[in-house]
Amino acid sequence: MKRLLFFVFALTLSHFTQAQCSSGEVEVVIEINTDAYGSEGYWELVSADSACGEGTILSGGNSAVGCSGAGQQNQPGGGYAGGNSYTSSAACLVDGGSYRIAYIDDWGDGGFEFIVSINGYTVGEFSGAGSFEFFTFTASEPPAYDLTMKATLLSAYMPQGAIDIVAEVYNYGTETITSLDLSYLIDGGTAVTQTISGLSIQNGETEQVTHPTPWNANVNGDFEITVSHSNLNVTFSDANPADDEIETTVSIGPGRANVIDSYLVNLPLVVEIADGGDGINMPTDLDFHPTLTRNEVWVLNKDLEGTGSSTVTVSNAGESNQTEVWRRDGNAWHFMSLSTGIVFSENGNFGTSPGVYDANHNGGQAFTGPALWSSDMSIYAQPSGGNGSHLDMLHASPECQGIAHESGNAFWVFDGYNKDICRYDFVEDHGPGNDDHSDGEILRFSDVSVRADSDDEIPSHLAYDKETDWLYVVDHGNERVFRMDTKSGSLAGVPSYGPFEALAEYRTVEGYDWEELVDTGLVQPAGIALMENYMMVSDYFTGTIIIYDITTAPAVELKRLALNAEGIMGITISPAGKIWYVDYEDETLNRIDWVPDTTLGITTIIDENLKFYPNPSNGEFTIENYSGSYESFQLIDNLGQVVFEGNLTPSANSVNLDVPSGPYYIYVKSNSNSEVRASKLIIQ
Repeated sequence: MKRLLFFVFALTLSHFTQAQCSSGEVEVVIEINTDAYGSEGYWELVSADSACGEGTILSGGNSAVGCSGAGQQNQPGGGYAGGNSYTSSAACLVDGGSYRIAYIDDWGDGGFEFIVSINGYTVGEFSGAGSFEFFTFTASEPPAYDLTMKATLLSAYMPQGAIDIVAEVYNYGTETITSLDLSYLIDGGTAVTQTISGLSIQNGETEQVTHPTPWNANVNGDFEITVSHSNLNVTFSDANPADDEIETTVSIGPGRANVIDSYLVNLPLVVEIADGGDGINMPTDLDFHPTLTRNEVWVLNKDLEGTGSSTVTVSNAGESNQTEVWRRDGNAWHFMSLSTGIVFSENGNFGTSPGVYDANHNGGQAFTGPALWSSDMSIYAQPSGGNGSHLDMLHASPECQGIAHESGNAFWVFDGYNKDICRYDFVEDHGPGNDDHSDGEILRFSDVSVRADSDDEIPSHLAYDKETDWLYVVDHGNERVFRMDTKSGSLAGVPSYGPFEALAEYRTVEGYDWEELVDTGLVQPAGIALMENYMMVSDYFTGTIIIYDITTAPAVELKRLALNAEGIMGITISPAGKIWYVDYEDETLNRIDWVPDTTLGITTIIDENLKFYPNPSNGEFTIENYSGSYESFQLIDNLGQVVFEGNLTPSANSVNLDVPSGPYYIYVKSNSNSEVRASKLIIQ
């Protein structure tokens, strides 16, 4: 297995010299971007009918690897440094001739990127993934207009409603694109075409363009969407029309329901969905797959530092045909160690936040951060290239406490070591088991100092509101919740911490807007979930989930769901709109249903063997337990604090309390300790 090391960020090196090309020739320059293991690579530029080492025009990298060192794993010294960019000398090639780059990797897992420019224009980008590869190109200046439709930024599953059609285009042409016609059609129907102007897409640049007219998706089902462009800069045709169109299939289905109001007027009823027998072990977080009709929830297990974390995928969760699958990646010890958080992106990938200090576990400088994974079971936790199945990882946030998804491959993490919040954008993932991080972008938000659990047990989770672009942060160590406007602030200098690998961007953001939402009534806050104007926060210490109205700041507390849980950590909202949570101590996955609240009844019947009265009361009331089925009870106030507890005899138990007026919850525990019942009591 290749050793995982960290590297100090270095400046881009350039070896460009101007060539003097004759008529009928063009000038070629090759930019080489190395992965973390630059010494493993060697390359040559040869004609298309030549082998490596025959008629070499340009070369670079580690000559000790040479043309014959593919996959030898000799690890010779020399060559390029890891995580750097190099520019070749310029060479003159026959205009229109065919050439190729021979790329050889000592370890056999690739990782170099080659960008070929002709007369200063980008004509090709190639990424190596194996031990020996050829990349062929034509040595000619690109046409004036050649715009490629790279992708449609549509999720595989989306709820009914107005859907923006967003396309990603790349300009291979020499002319800057200032306008284009963008079209889309649904299932081969009538094209919807509009002109998009005010653009400035230069050669070698990628741009996202949004169609001005959203698609009104008002029927559930699978749809084929075709997106294309035409009429570049008003009147020009594309020189290569074959790549001007792209197709994708999306599923339209029900959105996530909002039933939070039901929790406000009823009593919570906890339903256990899965436990240790299903593979749940020290769970810290959970999230539902973005294809909501699958009703599939993923539970993240903390496990041990040496083994790394694992997951339990619960399909058809809570239904009669429920199934559970436990998995741990072969390299979870590095990429998913002591993980605290899991969150899905719309494309079906998911991110995890490792809580470990150093992913290498070698006592050296911290080298860890969030990782990106595929939820495709043919990829996730399957062998791939010696580095496990992870799709990407960036290494500037030790002791991550939680993670939230923004868009694409961009995530937010709570950096417990540096005590700030960071935005990580993996941009393009490097594929399963590979290690190219050169396109990664990290922004560090340090105006607000956060604090992790000093006992390194309870995480601080995050939630991102994609409608408002506000990030909601549980700040466990400071016993509060705040939110920050992620689109505010300005870029500042390079942070003093790290980076430990070459990145496309690493900056500090200062002067962003933030506001405190909750600063009282929380003892050990952990999990967080959003649903429109509601925010739910779990308190590990009190075993409660608190519901807030977040239309104003500070937030207004609406109700506490007293669950008497041992250790609530992550919480989320299911496709049906119900609150789900994981219990770290009980090692369970749970759903919260509800039962009618009989607060105003003269006699409150919890079950046929237990009742109490009167309700409301002045502090004096009776608990009838004639069957003797219950052995003890607790009275919990609206802050989740136990204000009284006592034993129950198999008779009518008289209780006389001297407590402030207000709402309370009575919890009664059965003799077998296996069942807890609750009801609300009003003391006047």
